[in-house]
Amino acid sequence: MTKEILLLVDGSSYLYRAFHAMPDLRNPQGEPTGAIYGMINMLRQARQKMPTTHIACVFDAKGPTFRDEWYPQYKANRSSMPEDLVKQIEPIHAVVKALGWPVIMVPNVEADDVIGTLAKRASEMDWTTIISTGDKDLAQLVNEKVTLINTMTNEKLDINGVTAKFGIPPELIVDYLTITGDTVDNVPGVPKAGPKTAVKWLTEYGNLDHLIEKSIEIKGVVGENLRQSIPWLATARKLLTVKLDCELDEHLLDLSELEAKHENHDELRALFVKYGFKTWLKEYHLTQDIQSVVSTQDSNAGTNDNSDTNNAQQPQMVVGDTKSANYECVVSADRLEFWCEKIQAAPITCFDTETTGLEPMVSELVGISLATEIGSACYIPLAHTTSEDQLNREMVLERLKPWLEGDQYKKVGQNLKFDLHILLNHGIHLRGIEHDTLLESYVFESHKPHDMDTMSLRHLGINTIKFEDVCGKGVKQITFDQVMLEQASRYAAEDADITLRLHESFSPIIQNDPKLKFVYESIEMPTMRVLAIMERNGILIDAEKLAAQSQTVGKKLLELETEIYNLAGQRFNIQSPKQIGEILFTLQKLPVVKKTPGGAPSTDEEVLLKLSEDYPLPARILDYRSLAKLQSTYIEKLPRMLNQKTHRLHTNYAQAVAATGRLASNEPNLQNIPIRTEEGRKIREAFIAKPGCKLMSADYSQIELRIMAHFAEDKNLLEAFANGLDIHRATAAEIFNVQLDQVTSEQRRFAKVINFGLIYGMSAFGLAGNLGIERSAAQSYIDTYFGRYPGVAKYMADTRALAKEKGYVETFFGRRLWLAEIQSTNAMRRQGAERAAINAPMQGTAADLIKLSMIKVQEWLESESLQTKLLLQVHDELVLEVPEAEINFVKENLDRIMTTVASLKVPLEVGIGIGDNWEEAH
Repeated sequence: MTKEILLLVDGSSYLYRAFHAMPDLRNPQGEPTGAIYGMINMLRQARQKMPTTHIACVFDAKGPTFRDEWYPQYKANRSSMPEDLVKQIEPIHAVVKALGWPVIMVPNVEADDVIGTLAKRASEMDWTTIISTGDKDLAQLVNEKVTLINTMTNEKLDINGVTAKFGIPPELIVDYLTITGDTVDNVPGVPKAGPKTAVKWLTEYGNLDHLIEKSIEIKGVVGENLRQSIPWLATARKLLTVKLDCELDEHLLDLSELEAKHENHDELRALFVKYGFKTWLKEYHLTQDIQSVVSTQDSNAGTNDNSDTNNAQQPQMVVGDTKSANYECVVSADRLEFWCEKIQAAPITCFDTETTGLEPMVSELVGISLATEIGSACYIPLAHTTSEDQLNREMVLERLKPWLEGDQYKKVGQNLKFDLHILLNHGIHLRGIEHDTLLESYVFESHKPHDMDTMSLRHLGINTIKFEDVCGKGVKQITFDQVMLEQASRYAAEDADITLRLHESFSPIIQNDPKLKFVYESIEMPTMRVLAIMERNGILIDAEKLAAQSQTVGKKLLELETEIYNLAGQRFNIQSPKQIGEILFTLQKLPVVKKTPGGAPSTDEEVLLKLSEDYPLPARILDYRSLAKLQSTYIEKLPRMLNQKTHRLHTNYAQAVAATGRLASNEPNLQNIPIRTEEGRKIREAFIAKPGCKLMSADYSQIELRIMAHFAEDKNLLEAFANGLDIHRATAAEIFNVQLDQVTSEQRRFAKVINFGLIYGMSAFGLAGNLGIERSAAQSYIDTYFGRYPGVAKYMADTRALAKEKGYVETFFGRRLWLAEIQSTNAMRRQGAERAAINAPMQGTAADLIKLSMIKVQEWLESESLQTKLLLQVHDELVLEVPEAEINFVKENLDRIMTTVASLKVPLEVGIGIGDNWEEAH
């Protein structure tokens, strides 16, 4: 066998992966560097894992390719490359060359075609070729001498691998793609023919040509679609076939220039200094005279103090894996005792649970994993149904209970709120929770995903074992208690090990930044505990009231249905966008407002709202949609969601979702119950207090406007709030130049829209649409507003400038809100980021305030040993269940706590209501 091995890296695939996998890294000058950093990591890994004699990194060249000439719509639906990635393309090319990789780009030719041509030439020279890519289309190149490897998933596709993955051999991949189409490249296939259909057809008929010849045999709609698609399929196959005979320079075709070269340390030194990669300077032993160079760059960064600290504070990405880690399955009493002594002596232990499901209130414990040091962890199986030896669950929990409930034993985990619930299901109160990597990531980089698998890849360079790897997918997925112990132990112990590694990566950053430390330690960590209490408390639901409402709404839906059919002149599926489109635009000839990506007239909510201004049918369809969604999502569903043991509704609060810090609730989502409609308010009437109690609602009044007044420090605005004026009436008086007592209801309505519109960055165009006035009139109102409130105008301008300088804005408490598109050359994206920059500090500060209030209220309830319970948090509102004997005491102190939780330049105001149900209290 030949010794020559050619490694071809799909550089275009790599750079997108690197960009999306890494945090928003910046060098001292504020330039984005995350993709550069990730690219270096990936190419180093490739050379370490796949030692070869010849290498090349192939990128797409700028400009159109020959496929665009064949089919102008080719890749037409792809969004443009993110601006921050565009800025890193040339630096990536430079660093790839410095790492010893030949960089190949051929004008008018895609990277795939260059890779295909080089692979074919290597095969002709009897070389072995490895293609490193995540692009499934390149599976068509696989043969005895060509293999695909996806370094992100460790997936290897040789001939058998392709057949196992797709159900067909490599030589049929092009036919397969032609049938299914390629949505990424905007190449249509046969409508309704997915992968299973494609494999079935190709298996039965041998190839696409034979399938076309026998297409008359294919029955049903999909057969008709196939026959109608035949004129197009030749073009589709041509577009999807990788070209193997591209015109390349002769020195490339004989592969002589692709011999693996050594890294150029002089060039790497300059690049690492320029992009602030200080860790790699040390790792490469390139630190001679570096500190002075870096210091000079830092001093040249002007007032951009974030750019350097932002880069310096990134977690060091340690490339590696867990294959050499020491993971143990604990199935004996003596090994359990060994681990008990180990965790009792450890300064901190990573703790994780494996369960029968993901519902925190009902799932049961299957096993526990522990890690006290990196690279060493154990899994204690407790309730697997695999007939393998394992310890008794009750015995183990009894032995671990003093440690689990001991405040002195410090614990770290990933989303420990879930584990807290699972242990409560078994009568154990988890204490000593010191850190949570979910929240560490959320505080540090709220705009990134926070699941353990993604964070591991992003910050540790480790591709973890996934839940689907051990339990399967879809209908064939098993529960974790059915997993064999060897496989379960590797997965579960790795979870604990990886979580501990992530904590050690995040913790120094947060501890060394006072603002992040406050948000993490004083807001997010205590909030997690309060949310667990609220979720556990749950709330009562009046199922009979909802049943009665269901009948009323059902009757109204039938009436709307009849009205819609009469307006349309025929029956049709009201829930079908396609059929609605045919009725509105084909039969009734209504004007097309906008089109879908596929070119069909859109029937989304925005379109129907616009058409409703002039036509009754779209308005009735919207009414029907809204009511039907209310019926299915809440009225019918809520009674089915009651816990069988507590007979209460227990929502789940997602703490690390919204970048602004806002909480989200799910199962059910209580944030989205509409309160502007009668039906929505009736749903709230079904949320009730238990006998002998009332529901109490405490809602911050106009909180975001007050926060804007604080940030803007506008004299007129501050005075209005300080004097307790109706802020919308006060604004109307300023804008319309009338006395307060002369403001009309219509003027107040205008002022309210302007007040709230401006804090969301609304333009004159948006304001005009909301008020139903001319754009020039809307602009005049905005100009008058800023003339009366110059502090607000200055705040907005300063915030936009600061956001562009730092790449983020902050809340009053220091929560960092990242704005990825703030430097974009795309005007719409940049303006969207500027609007977010203005609003995010207000939304985020409001989120911080309600969280601090929850923490303080719960602490006070416990300190007073009250029976009152905190039940819900929705937007800026807290809902409590209060025994009648405690109502006055709680109301008085609730107002005090919430209005004094922070000191702003304006007074905080809380509206408190009391009632038998949520609607009455609110």
